[in-house]
Amino acid sequence: MGLLYGPRRASSHSHLPSRSKEQDTNLIAPLVQVSRHGCIYIPNIKEGLLLWDYIQKRERGELLIQKIKKLQDNILKKIELSVSKDGFVHFGDTVMLLNPADQSSVENSAGACGSLTLAINLDEISIYSFESLRAPCGVSAAESTDPVGRNTFCILSVDGSAVDEPVRFGQKFGLGTTGGFPDPMLYLASDHKSFIRFAKKSYLQKVFLTSERSYLTCWQAAFLDPQLRLESEGFPVPANSKIIITHCHTNRSLAIPRNFWTRSYFGKEYEVVCHTYLDSHKAEEDKNYWVIVTKNPGPEDGLMIDRPEPHPGGIAKKGSCEET
Repeated sequence: MGLLYGPRRASSHSHLPSRSKEQDTNLIAPLVQVSRHGCIYIPNIKEGLLLWDYIQKRERGELLIQKIKKLQDNILKKIELSVSKDGFVHFGDTVMLLNPADQSSVENSAGACGSLTLAINLDEISIYSFESLRAPCGVSAAESTDPVGRNTFCILSVDGSAVDEPVRFGQKFGLGTTGGFPDPMLYLASDHKSFIRFAKKSYLQKVFLTSERSYLTCWQAAFLDPQLRLESEGFPVPANSKIIITHCHTNRSLAIPRNFWTRSYFGKEYEVVCHTYLDSHKAEEDKNYWVIVTKNPGPEDGLMIDRPEPHPGGIAKKGSCEET
């Protein structure tokens, strides 16, 4: 028994990539016969249904390859970071969270040695099933330092502070991201380790993204030197400088162990946890160091961390170098 289709209706999805009528005809021609009444007759019902379903999904943008492309176009979309005019971090800023490379990590760590950025880590189910971010969502540390949808975050107020006000040491704030999509926004969170909730590789306290704002999504910045930490309370947090980011509810610091890596859709990346690594002097190790990265306001564009260090004696004129 065959299958009959009436005249085909025009698609209203003009924004999706479409094929010409000639291409559709060439695709269907080997499987169809046309009756004298002008109807399309497909002798093989199963092949006809599959083909028709494919054409309809393609026109609606529901094919797997179309979903993946849309997801990649958003999550890997280049994002413009905020410019810090006074050198401080402000509520509402779009920033990157970077764990800088350090000499001790280069010498002692068996894992990554360069700078790593906090990023969204999508599993295969999310990649192949969803067209936008869904909570809960994992995070990881990526080697790429280019600001894109998956590694940029917005500094959010949790105590009613206005946008553009500076974030201060000891003040609670939130970290949200949309992954390059218009919505929804997900929030960086953590909770105490349990038998069913822990980091997969290190078995330490898990860090994840959630859709609900609560006490689990509150963080605060601490001064890098523990001996000056008390005196620095209430001072603005400097951008593009090393700080400690601590989870308020569990009092454990955001960290990248660097020796636990995972294979993600984006390649080899590293696990992110909440754990305070202390050295013999009771000071945090470089695994807990973070830099809140902003955009370079200069004409050369780029990031502030990419700017060269200032010359101690200033910029000398060409040909005026003198020996001392």
